[in-house]
Amino acid sequence: MNGHAATAPIAEAIDRIARQDGGRLLSSLVGSLRDFQLAEDSFQDALESALVHWNRNGLPASPHAWLMHVARRKAIDRLRRSANFRAKSAEIANLIELESGSTTGNEPDSIGDERLKLIFACCHPALDKKTCVALTLRSVCGLKTEEIANAYLDGHEAMAQRLVRARHKIAKAGIAYEVPGPEGWTARLESVLAVVYLIFNEGYSSGSGHHLRTDLCEEAIRLGRLLAGLCPDEPEIEGLLALMLLHHARRAARLGAAGEILTLETQDRNLWDRAQISQGIALLEQALGRGRPGAYQLQAAIIAVHAEASSFAETDWQQIAWLYAELARTADNPVYELNRIVAVSYVEGPAAALACLKPIAMALLQYQPFHAVQADLLARDGQLDQARLAYRRAIELSQSDAEKRFLSERLAALSRRSPIAPG
Repeated sequence: MNGHAATAPIAEAIDRIARQDGGRLLSSLVGSLRDFQLAEDSFQDALESALVHWNRNGLPASPHAWLMHVARRKAIDRLRRSANFRAKSAEIANLIELESGSTTGNEPDSIGDERLKLIFACCHPALDKKTCVALTLRSVCGLKTEEIANAYLDGHEAMAQRLVRARHKIAKAGIAYEVPGPEGWTARLESVLAVVYLIFNEGYSSGSGHHLRTDLCEEAIRLGRLLAGLCPDEPEIEGLLALMLLHHARRAARLGAAGEILTLETQDRNLWDRAQISQGIALLEQALGRGRPGAYQLQAAIIAVHAEASSFAETDWQQIAWLYAELARTADNPVYELNRIVAVSYVEGPAAALACLKPIAMALLQYQPFHAVQADLLARDGQLDQARLAYRRAIELSQSDAEKRFLSERLAALSRRSPIAPG
């Protein structure tokens, strides 16, 4: 095998490891180094070295261990080259001990899991919730800046600047890597839950073109179970775990044989994982029984209504509309209102739902589902020309090939219908 021929598969292997396991490796590295920036830089150095060495010598027996070993060596090199070398001598000595295997670098703690520890550490109360969640998703979970921007309905550039400012603030304020004890969990829990749910969402509806990333969904559920074990009396953790289980139970029915998106209306409900649905509903009932309803519990209740319906036609849209209205009271989020409007359309008709769209239109101008919903309502109301315009805008904003195909098929179906003359 010559070097040129091996470049592509080695590069693909490195990209796959970075994508699938980069967050775990970086979490462990930050745990050792206790310095976010140094860990990120050293890990990137290790990935670049891997491209050279693996291409020359082939994949090592344990690529992950190789990357960790090299990243620590790179960190030692960076510390030795730093201007305040003397002040870094203790860190260097610690890293050399780690490399010799005389210490694990992990102090006993109550959390245990490396990734969850780092999520708690990143969700520092000194940072606002949006910033620390975005930074955690980028640094710990390996999500791309555009994926995080999509989750927050932000532009890519605005999110990139937010992340840069956050790193500067951490460096300037000397915010250190610190895994809080149980007494510090409550202050960070809201952000931690947001991180876990955004990991799940990226897997459930990936903007990167894969559309479904089961690995991310399962990782988020794993983290949710760990959190439920750490805080057994916290209903919003149970609500979030129930929500993820109920969503994930439909995974086998969400795509067709050709990878096309299937809506709730067209999914084969026999493919839904009934055991997981039962588990999710039991968790939700346990959470609601604690008498402290929150946003995750309400969202789980909505998905539970869908799960309990024997068919799309049997769905209790009145209850779903009410639950979305309750959800909208918990947070100023126009997406909740958009989803309520969809439910209203099945109760009062598309014309009534269209009348509700205007107040949220400006806030969701760059949000693809807004235009897809508008197109569907217009089509159901017989306004076919306007529906076509809305579908074209939704296609422009779509981030995945599967979404583009789905919307394009909807648009093509309109051409087979005759416009209704205005009365």
